[in-house]
Amino acid sequence: MEILGFITPLFVLLICAGTFVGIIFGAIPGMTATMAVAVCLPLTYSLGLNNGLALLLGLYVGGISGGLVPAILLGIPGTPSSITTCFDGHPMAQRGEGEKALRIGIISSFVGGIISLAALYLFTPTLADFAIKFSYVEKFLVILFALTVMAALSSDMLLGIFSGFLGIFISLIGVYDTTNGGNGAFRLIPPGTEYWLESGFSLLPVLIGLFGLTAILEEVERGMPKGQKLSDLKVGAKARFSFGVFKGQIVNLIRSSSIGTFVGILPGVGGSAASILSYTAAKASSSHPETFGKGEPAGIIASESGNNGLTGGALVPLLSLGIPGDSTTALLIGAFALQGVQVGPLFIGNNPETWNAMIVAMLIANIAMFGMMYVAIRYFALVVAIPKHILYPVILMMCVIGAYTINYGIIFDVWTLLIFGLFGWLAVKLRLEVAPFIIGFILGPSAEIYFVKSLESFGDVTIFFTKSWIAMLLWVLIAGSVAGSVMLSRRNRRLSE
Repeated sequence: MEILGFITPLFVLLICAGTFVGIIFGAIPGMTATMAVAVCLPLTYSLGLNNGLALLLGLYVGGISGGLVPAILLGIPGTPSSITTCFDGHPMAQRGEGEKALRIGIISSFVGGIISLAALYLFTPTLADFAIKFSYVEKFLVILFALTVMAALSSDMLLGIFSGFLGIFISLIGVYDTTNGGNGAFRLIPPGTEYWLESGFSLLPVLIGLFGLTAILEEVERGMPKGQKLSDLKVGAKARFSFGVFKGQIVNLIRSSSIGTFVGILPGVGGSAASILSYTAAKASSSHPETFGKGEPAGIIASESGNNGLTGGALVPLLSLGIPGDSTTALLIGAFALQGVQVGPLFIGNNPETWNAMIVAMLIANIAMFGMMYVAIRYFALVVAIPKHILYPVILMMCVIGAYTINYGIIFDVWTLLIFGLFGWLAVKLRLEVAPFIIGFILGPSAEIYFVKSLESFGDVTIFFTKSWIAMLLWVLIAGSVAGSVMLSRRNRRLSE
């Protein structure tokens, strides 16, 4: 069979190794799936596209799933997507039911991952076939819609919009290429930096800085705790786990996984929104909502199936439209860039083997995650006791080496790592939104090209409003997104008052 061509022992080994490392990253508070992918991204250059994606997708699935370990045992979310797992998981651990809560979360994570993978496999080719019909006008409007969605779902609408357009602004630094409709002149470059910024900031050092170095700086600021004592880990065995706990929870599982998948498709929203929406829906539809927050298994089921539903959903806009669904899939663009492959509507048709490899890799990663965590959860629970003052110097070294070697030894890429690591650290204090910024940074050059090419092709700005029914539909969606964000912002302001 053709599909067996890429399923080699190395391919499977990389998936399992990535999943294992991802679980460890997710299980240590402060170290996320995004950070795991950022640190390991440079390693994929020598592996080839299929094997490199196998490693990164394993890290993605494992990192999202691993966050449930500290969320349940310590009440500290290992990743942002595990926030609501704390609500019911930790009370169960305090009652001595930690192992039962962990196993509930593991099974829910597996179901959420498989359902989202099915959505990825079924919907992406259809959306890509539809997107092939888009002209430059529709492509520009899709990017504009993605930016408005990110703003609408940011904690602050105006800061979300500002962050997205700041990312676009910085992405335009460099020479205005004549092939993109420019005049070959330098722009947005301080005097004396023309040599270094001729091609702008390199994407991969920017990503590693924002998601690797920033996390380290934040931990250093908080004091770099030495780790938890083993005696504090209340894995417990008072209540034996039984699959009977899922009796009556099938609707909750499917609903929460579907919510997570849908949220993943929305650009730049993230796993925390997926888990919160899933948890809220489960509580609202429960016949005993008063038990939520006090150790209710249905809360863990909703949270974990929702946040793992994100994994497949976030890949849908990436592979069909070239727009990353979240910060981790934004990093996957770097893996494609290293191999000279462009994601978008033509990706599946031009790279059928890579498409099949990604589907198989996601399936194996979810199975490996379930097998590893279900069998060895007591041992993974010990990861939270590893001192961070030992881990972070190693990670920092990997970030620097990765940034330096990614473009064959350019020292300015190390400075880029430092610049954007510091920027990410300051962005949190300034309440800027990192996800809209980085997605704006990635989409900025494409938005410029599509805008300029639209004007070159049709010669009139009104074409953005009259080109086709698709353009009109996109404007309706953009207007709805902005209106919804304004209403949400006003409601949140009233509640805070």
